[in-house]
Amino acid sequence: MAQMILVRHAQASFGAHDYDNLSDLGHQQAALLGDYFAQRKQSFDLVVAGNMLRHKQTASGIVGQSNEHLITTDAGWNEFDFEMIVAAYLQASPEQAPVSGAPRSQWYRVLKKAMLAWSNESLVLLGGETWVQFCARVQESAQSIHQSDHQNVLVVSSGGAMAVFLMALLNTSVEQAIAFNLQIKNTSVNHFYFNRAGFQLNSFNNVPHLDTFAHLAKITYS
Repeated sequence: MAQMILVRHAQASFGAHDYDNLSDLGHQQAALLGDYFAQRKQSFDLVVAGNMLRHKQTASGIVGQSNEHLITTDAGWNEFDFEMIVAAYLQASPEQAPVSGAPRSQWYRVLKKAMLAWSNESLVLLGGETWVQFCARVQESAQSIHQSDHQNVLVVSSGGAMAVFLMALLNTSVEQAIAFNLQIKNTSVNHFYFNRAGFQLNSFNNVPHLDTFAHLAKITYS
């Protein structure tokens, strides 16, 4: 069977003016994952990244700058516009807005509520894709890999896109998909086998390159 390793991007710049840029820690996480694969002689005949900067930076950190030319981009693996979703939700429910300096956990709770409202079409958006469109383009990109002849595939994506891929594969609820999204670690390794019958989940949300005493503090979720 062929295999796909689906990796969430490394830590981005949460709270900064431009979220879509890896933090210093994020660059370390990606490099450590690249070292982990190299030590195990894990090679890939296809490397795919969403076309967001954090996806490309993570993929480059994993395969090394000398192999950047091997990375192909597929916007189907991009994250949804969470800033637009949260802004629309808070415009409708301003009392839900966390106060200045609030911990990340409060923002995650708002994101969870906003995603649920978006998914059930109770959130009014001025432009942007619908939940159905988001799910469909992720599945289209996954099917492109499934129908290919590649045997060892690395995909770098984001938590939301990974979550809806899992939702369709495991036939779970939207609520479970949202829960998946909020617990996927940066640079986590999610391992799937695939053949003509489809994808099979082998392991979820592992960070073997960080699961050591020296690197435990490098495990993040944003």
